[in-house]
Amino acid sequence: MIAVVLIVGAVGALALLRESSGQPVAETEPSSPSTPTPSPTPTAPPLTAAQKLLSTTSDPKACAVSFAGDGITADPQLQTQDARYEKLPIPRSDGRVFAGWYTSAADASAMSVAARVNGADLVTCSDRQQTLHAAWTTPAANAAEDAGIPILMYHQFTRKPEGEDSWLRANYTYIGDFDAQMAYIQESAFYLPTWDELGAFIDGALFLPKRSVIITDDDADITWLEQAAPVVDARRLLTTSFVITSARTEGTPNRFVLQRSHTHDMHRAGANGKGRMVNDDADTIAADLEQSAAILGAKEVVAYPFGHYNDTTKEGLRRAGFEMGRTIEHGYVRLGTDKLALPVIRMNYGMTVEDLKNAIG
Repeated sequence: MIAVVLIVGAVGALALLRESSGQPVAETEPSSPSTPTPSPTPTAPPLTAAQKLLSTTSDPKACAVSFAGDGITADPQLQTQDARYEKLPIPRSDGRVFAGWYTSAADASAMSVAARVNGADLVTCSDRQQTLHAAWTTPAANAAEDAGIPILMYHQFTRKPEGEDSWLRANYTYIGDFDAQMAYIQESAFYLPTWDELGAFIDGALFLPKRSVIITDDDADITWLEQAAPVVDARRLLTTSFVITSARTEGTPNRFVLQRSHTHDMHRAGANGKGRMVNDDADTIAADLEQSAAILGAKEVVAYPFGHYNDTTKEGLRRAGFEMGRTIEHGYVRLGTDKLALPVIRMNYGMTVEDLKNAIG
């Protein structure tokens, strides 16, 4: 016991002696440095399909539009803010009728026409993204709506309230009457279907409300371009101008005017005094329409020159890949209407807003 104490005391004395002399004191058990545990590198959440789409463009106006709803599998689309929606999908489903795209699920459930979105509307986004919600209805409800879609047909325009004094007097709409008619359509919140929607409606695959109307002009006359086109632009009303492309190759006058075919060079009389569309063979008609489509960058629908058409005319349209042909025959487009014989509501000089109301509701 005494020996142990002496040894401990000697060691302590030696340590004190080394400390006082500046020599390092040996540790009985060396300590190991502490190594910090590395933090895991955070993993970025995967990009959504819409975000991936946006990553492919630097356009500040680009908008990734996604689609939601029962049975909807459509991929997001890149659209451009402040431009009209282009090529929105029209899904089809056995036993159901598509009732359009809406800006919210609640509006889709209510099928609110005021909130329905299509190619007549400008793209709006939040943080460069938008989600559109699908609505569906039943074939029975679609049939019960019994919608008859009017296609308005205008021609030339005049600033003279008394009209033009010529053999084409009936073709000239006083621009004041036209503006009042367009104001009625705008203020009454009519739905403005696109041509692909009209085709799907005829097939029974798309629901269109009764208060729908399609606005068209024939010939792309200078009076249309200078007087009427600015009206539909200011009122943001989708309108189709049927262009004779041998006479006009310029682009659309504004973002609310679709340009579609009035043929390339068939707005002329053939051998029997009627239009070339009922004089030439199907291949010649198809070649003319292909040339027209190449200039316009679109097919979809043709307005028959002078309203002349027959079975050969229809075959020419089919060969050229056009789905619809518009006549000058009076009537409304309904479920099952012949797509190559679409009727119209002709708008003549002197027709007022009251006349328009009587024609379209």
